[in-house]
Amino acid sequence: MPQSVPYFITAACWLILAMLAWQAASRPAPAGAAFGGAFRAESVLLPMALVLHGILVYRGIVNPDGLNLGVGNSISLIVWLTVAIYWLGGIAYPGLATLQGFWAPIAALAVAAQWALPSRAVVQYGGDTVFALHFAIAMLAYALFAVASVHAVVMLAEERWLRRGVMPPFLRGLPPLLEMEALLFRIVMAAFVLLTLTLVTGVFFSEQLFGKAAKANHKTIFGVISWLIFGLLLAGRYFRGWRGKRAVYFTLGGSVALLLAYVGSKFVLEVILQRS
Repeated sequence: MPQSVPYFITAACWLILAMLAWQAASRPAPAGAAFGGAFRAESVLLPMALVLHGILVYRGIVNPDGLNLGVGNSISLIVWLTVAIYWLGGIAYPGLATLQGFWAPIAALAVAAQWALPSRAVVQYGGDTVFALHFAIAMLAYALFAVASVHAVVMLAEERWLRRGVMPPFLRGLPPLLEMEALLFRIVMAAFVLLTLTLVTGVFFSEQLFGKAAKANHKTIFGVISWLIFGLLLAGRYFRGWRGKRAVYFTLGGSVALLLAYVGSKFVLEVILQRS
């Protein structure tokens, strides 16, 4: 089987899911069903797409020489984790299932990026537990912040449509705005804890992980900026009762800084400068 075939099949699954989501969004449907609709093909297709995508991520990252953490693999992994989190979140909060369709075309693009942007950015870690823990925590943190960003954008849309007095079908199944806001802060808090652990392990174990002492490069600087933004948001929520658009804008600002810290730096180095 040609190497591109699994990528094509997986991307096709995500595109079919995006099409089904678009169709479901154009008509009212019972809340809590997949993509806001009744039990249909997407109820099976979504888990299947997640499994296929997960296999591609594993095969792309794990190899005999170490972990290939190139920009294509990293983007695909973060998007896969994000979709998986939304899928699991839709079980606890059925209304969130309507947002899974939003991520389907993004997941298709992530698969295409993994195929189109091969990389030799292999990190040799020799099965080191500290590195594996650092890597897993970092990826989960980025995925949770991606979830928080989309959640914040959806809150803005939900508030705007509420002011108009008419909700589009794909938003009607969402939880109430106050519940969405409370959920946003839970997501941000969980992601903030993971980001803190990521920065701590990166600083204190840098020499063990990467063979050199930690230094203040742009990746570290943007990571710290993101951490400060989210820390300020949580402090403002606790001490000053921050909420609404202020919480949304802080969430988006912190997520952009985090995007520049990791994915942005990898894209510049590997795609623009052609360095691993």
